[in-house]
Amino acid sequence: MLKGKKFILGISGGIAAYKCAHLTRLLVKEGAEVQVLMTKMAKEFITPLTMATLSKRPILVEFYNPENGDWNSHVDTGLWADAMIVAPATANTMGKMANGIADNLLITTYLSARCPVFVAPTMDLDMYKHPSTTRNMELLRSYGNMLIEPGAGELASGLVGKGRMAEPEEIVENLNAYFKKKASKKLVGKKVLVTAGPTHEKIDPVRFIGNYSSGKMGFAIAEELAARGAEVTLVSGPSSLKCNHAGIKRLDVVSAAEMHEACVKVFPNSDVAIMSAAVADYTPAAPADQKMKRKSDTLSIELKSTVDIAKALGSVKNEKQLLVGFALETNDEQQNALKKLESKNLDMIVLNSLQDSGAGFNVDTNKITIINKQNKKIDFSLKSKAEVASDIIDEMERLMK
Repeated sequence: MLKGKKFILGISGGIAAYKCAHLTRLLVKEGAEVQVLMTKMAKEFITPLTMATLSKRPILVEFYNPENGDWNSHVDTGLWADAMIVAPATANTMGKMANGIADNLLITTYLSARCPVFVAPTMDLDMYKHPSTTRNMELLRSYGNMLIEPGAGELASGLVGKGRMAEPEEIVENLNAYFKKKASKKLVGKKVLVTAGPTHEKIDPVRFIGNYSSGKMGFAIAEELAARGAEVTLVSGPSSLKCNHAGIKRLDVVSAAEMHEACVKVFPNSDVAIMSAAVADYTPAAPADQKMKRKSDTLSIELKSTVDIAKALGSVKNEKQLLVGFALETNDEQQNALKKLESKNLDMIVLNSLQDSGAGFNVDTNKITIINKQNKKIDFSLKSKAEVASDIIDEMERLMK
């Protein structure tokens, strides 16, 4: 899958830099082109001559060549590549990547790159476990970067320790898996409806009933779908998030009623609908036109049920359409998810529990279980929401005819 692909390999100053010789050799053997960028400290661990010999390209370290003044354009390099690999990624380099500290050619190229970025962390255990490192890794994941670490099985067996750089073979395996997914043609030209975020149900002009959803899961799904060639309509409740891919058409709504109206219009011409929004189940029956004043120690607000959007779409879904629902539960998780799968005529449901650490609202990770209408159940480990989006779409593609 890597033949003809163009890779930037960014090497920072860690002892694991020696592995980049083998990594470059593997990539070239697969038929890829490799442009190596090195920080000044990286040169202390592996020589530019070694990397130039293996990659068959000049090694870039400085912004310009001091011998002739030629400028090494980080913008052009970033646009050239199909993917960027930062390996080894030290705590220092990840901190700069996460916070936009562009003081070397590697970081400025990273900030200019429009391609997927794979990061292979390496550092000692104390540095790895430090809260600042954890925060920076979470930030990198939230930006859509893919972190490659030694396999969970190796870590559990004690064969390797946390913070050790993944082996070159494992990095290449991850790259092959990524580009294999991108090569899938199932979603090219398909029209997909995605809902995301919360809804706000008006109490009066200054107050509303809402929830803690940020929209991160739905936006990640929309980005992954667009990256695979789908024409995406994203119906989003109030969210500060932005769409990055040009293949996403965004429709902003506020209330459950507005989201229902938008979905009903879009769904008939959609091949797939993924209902990841956290839609309010109830809305004030009679919202006030003016700000409500404090009058007593208690206040009662009559609520009425909102339309169940997923169920409404399920009732009109034809045999060629796929409908994917979500269930966020706090108890009897799988039992409740199965009930929703059946009652709403879903083809697949994505379950996550607020009992799981790192899952739920306003975090950059999620831990899910997917159940389809054939009652096939797949449990996934805790991952970034970008990675979870990929898992969801992989399973959805398997159901497509």
